[in-house]
Amino acid sequence: MGNRGKAIRLIVAGLGLSLLPAIAAADEACRDDQITLRGDWGQARFTIELADDAGERAQGLMHRESMARSAGMLFVYDSPRTVRFWMKNTLIPLDMIFADETGTVRHIHRMAEPESEDMIYGGNNIQFILEINGGMADALNIGKGSEMRHPAIATDDAAWPC
Repeated sequence: MGNRGKAIRLIVAGLGLSLLPAIAAADEACRDDQITLRGDWGQARFTIELADDAGERAQGLMHRESMARSAGMLFVYDSPRTVRFWMKNTLIPLDMIFADETGTVRHIHRMAEPESEDMIYGGNNIQFILEINGGMADALNIGKGSEMRHPAIATDDAAWPC
């Protein structure tokens, strides 16, 4: 916990209140192994693996028989581009959340079919793709316009900066 968090904890303790979960959340807001999404539906945090080079992006979540409910993979490109994915050798259904360079969700492909070779078009000017378990986007009501927060989305124009 940073010095600011410790000072707030001491002040709060003096008032007989407990804000430790809020302080911990603030200190952990931006970690490489987590991504947070927010929108008018609320917020959700996923523990993620990063796929930020060509080899990792090509491998993705292939050959996995399961994934924890709160887990996912964040695909990071160096710059915005037109993206297409497929599910060849991917054994579990996935929701694919496509975001632009600001981390704003532009498209969601829900319940991608395992092992399908059909191309999934994510859109133009996409820089980040979050893959989560199929059905989670609907369960959480994640929609277009939602914002992602992660250290990789570190531009001056980030919709929700770290």
